[in-house]
Amino acid sequence: MVNYAAVVDSPAQLVALSLAADPEAWSRAGFTVAGGEVRLGGARVRLAGADAGRGAVGWDLAGPLAGDLDGLPLPGVAAPSPGPAAVHLNGIATVDHVVAFTPNLDRSVAAVQRAGLQLRRRRNGPTGGGSARQAFFWLGDVILELVEHPPQAREAGAPDAPARLWGLALVAPDLDATAEAVGDDLLGQLRDAIQPGRRIATFSRAAALGVAVAVMSPHPQSRGLRQEILQSGDFRRGG
Repeated sequence: MVNYAAVVDSPAQLVALSLAADPEAWSRAGFTVAGGEVRLGGARVRLAGADAGRGAVGWDLAGPLAGDLDGLPLPGVAAPSPGPAAVHLNGIATVDHVVAFTPNLDRSVAAVQRAGLQLRRRRNGPTGGGSARQAFFWLGDVILELVEHPPQAREAGAPDAPARLWGLALVAPDLDATAEAVGDDLLGQLRDAIQPGRRIATFSRAAALGVAVAVMSPHPQSRGLRQEILQSGDFRRGG
């Protein structure tokens, strides 16, 4: 796997994401759950139970961010977990990106920049998910993608609504084997991602993972990795 922290400087690394989801649901989807957590590379997904709220309820970073994040949970500060990565029956290995929705991209970008993250790229133009504008930041080796929905979108909410964490995408070194291991009752059909050379599939609502979760094939290996990532398309659908 590629160590993105080696090619992209970032003041903060994603360490953990807390979800209002039951550990049993993640176990059924082929993840190894230990102590209520799923370890994916250097990050952990904490499973607080379906009664803990809705969706993503918190996150921890190694390296503090200062101030308001336009409604996103203020991150706790934690050290990266030492030790070997967990092995999952579904073959999924790492976190690729975390997605947040906002009704006002410019407002959210300004808040995240004030908190200490560097804007890496903006993208304007239609995507498969209907979003028209996006912005990308690095949390160590994980991408934070802010997505602005068009006003007519169901998820957009009021114009002054805060940003909110919405979902995440994971990486499977062998996506075909992962699809076979998980089964089509929990994982949707494999399709080409927006990013050239990658494929993606989305876990179904029946999986009950707490947030929208997709799994993708790895980033293509290339000497121009940093440029390729920052110039590619819609991360929410795999670009």
